[in-house]
Amino acid sequence: MTAISNPIVPGWYADPEARTYEGRYWIYATRSHTDYTKQMNLDAFSSDDLVNWTKHESIIEMGDFPWIWRAVWAPTIIEHSGKYYLVFASNDIQSNDEIGGLEIAVADTPAGPFRGYLGKPLVDRFIHHAQPIDAHLFKDDDGAVYLYYGGWRHCNVARMTGEMTGFVPFDGAETILPITPDGYVEGPCMIKKDNLYYLMWSMGDWVDGSYSVAYGVSSSPLGPFANEGTILQRQDPIAEGPGHHGYLHLPESDDWLIVYHRRIIGDRDPGSRILCIDRLEIDDGVIRPIVMTDAWELQK
Repeated sequence: MTAISNPIVPGWYADPEARTYEGRYWIYATRSHTDYTKQMNLDAFSSDDLVNWTKHESIIEMGDFPWIWRAVWAPTIIEHSGKYYLVFASNDIQSNDEIGGLEIAVADTPAGPFRGYLGKPLVDRFIHHAQPIDAHLFKDDDGAVYLYYGGWRHCNVARMTGEMTGFVPFDGAETILPITPDGYVEGPCMIKKDNLYYLMWSMGDWVDGSYSVAYGVSSSPLGPFANEGTILQRQDPIAEGPGHHGYLHLPESDDWLIVYHRRIIGDRDPGSRILCIDRLEIDDGVIRPIVMTDAWELQK
């Protein structure tokens, strides 16, 4: 039995992406500050037991991104052809006239350091009305890597090139497609199980207790994804404002875990977000409502 306590690490963190690499569990997260100019790097955490976590500070070589001045947040990572590619948002751009958007960096190990890859942003403008933030990288069974992203209530998908330098055109020649489900706000996350694609996303407002998670299901990574309902939301007396999550799959036991941030009920500081892990039950085209806990036991 593994006893998991929430929050899993001390401090204010948000927007976790979770993976299993090189025999360890990894979580990459935003440093949760209300002052965006203090968000100038990312931290990661690794563990071999889901209980004891090692902190890896400042995993990006920010000198490779001289145009970034604030809002380094919302990381996602994928291993591809022996390298580790990290995509993250920068500068919280509000228009196409500002520099920033989605950045991409690369490293030889999941701990970094992650170095600049393109010398420019990967996505630097609003396409299909989506603010270029909140990326999620997903690798399909055939090795194709998809990028889901988008804020301001719009979600896009693109397929990465083999070199991870840009995007492959879809059949209609477009390289970035809109796939916004009903209720979408931000924070997409994709799971594939038994040949079904489960897209999850955050709804509500990240600064308060209204934040929550919904999902849709499709036979294609491109959707469409109808809103099948809310699966993570305020739960008295445990927490409020849960969302912007990743996941872990434990193949030896076929357990699925959701890694997410949430708020202490009544804490009105927008930056007060903590990292948590709970069970994710998914089967036959359905994700069951997630029960948030302060502590629970995992059989593994």
